[in-house]
Amino acid sequence: MSKSLESIKGPIKKELIQFESHFKDSMKSNVALLDKIMYYIIQRKGKQIRPMFVFLSAKMFTDKIEDSTFTAASLIEILHTASLVHDDVVDDAHLRRGFFSVSALWKNKVAVLVGDHLLVRGLTLALDKDEIFSLKAITKAFNEITEGELIQIEKARKLDIKEDIYYDIIRKKTASLMAAACSAGAYSANRDKDISEQMWHFGEKVGIAYQIRDDLFDYGEGGSIGKPKGIDIKERKMTLPLIHVLNKSDRKTKRFIINTVKRHNKDNAKVKQVIKIVRENGGLDYASEVMLKYKNEALELLAKFPETPARNSLKDLVNFAIDRKK
Repeated sequence: MSKSLESIKGPIKKELIQFESHFKDSMKSNVALLDKIMYYIIQRKGKQIRPMFVFLSAKMFTDKIEDSTFTAASLIEILHTASLVHDDVVDDAHLRRGFFSVSALWKNKVAVLVGDHLLVRGLTLALDKDEIFSLKAITKAFNEITEGELIQIEKARKLDIKEDIYYDIIRKKTASLMAAACSAGAYSANRDKDISEQMWHFGEKVGIAYQIRDDLFDYGEGGSIGKPKGIDIKERKMTLPLIHVLNKSDRKTKRFIINTVKRHNKDNAKVKQVIKIVRENGGLDYASEVMLKYKNEALELLAKFPETPARNSLKDLVNFAIDRKK
């Protein structure tokens, strides 16, 4: 059973409290509307999983967290927020974590500008603090995020995604930012490029498993997630459970799935039928196996480092992120 988030925070509890004010300061501006929107975003922040990965990755290699780690965590969180604001515009999403999105409240033009501002604010923060390694890590991640998004849009038009392309998309779109968090966190503490590269690979595997868990939620796989939603199908996103079943189906079933995703993705009855086909033909079991494979590979990489309270919490955080029910 996964530990609670509060217990996982143990080794970095003090740093996370300090991070709250550090992050708020980094979001301040001289524009009243921008400050209003920033306040709205901060008040509705998520679990802050990525900053936790930054601080725990740093704490594995030092007892004293310096300003460099706070800068890395702020940079990761600011640019993650920017990507979410832009995602909501691209996806025409009105809700984010149960609250109205920035684009829903202030319209797309303002949301795009807010996302752009956050991008520049994050990059400026790194430059002002002369944190070139963190800047390189996050710009590498952001480049991959945009590439992944464009590949996904391109493939959604043709619905010709194979497993290797799917892994490439989620590695770029989701895992790269997790990798940057772990890599920048480790480097901020020990300035060792070899170790930071190992932590990049660790974070990448965690990020891939994390995204597959999200994919499973769409099919109702998770204790408190409730009924299957089929949102990915309605948005013509080909995820691992669907890709696996599609590749092993007979011609008639394959035609029905593709036709539904392409032309009838707003038809709830047909979407439910696709979900049923995926569930009954091993799509969820297969995706779960792959998810656990990536999680275990990440934990094997982590086990190569000396055991510390921070390393134990990092292991618990991986389990929490992958085993979560929502």
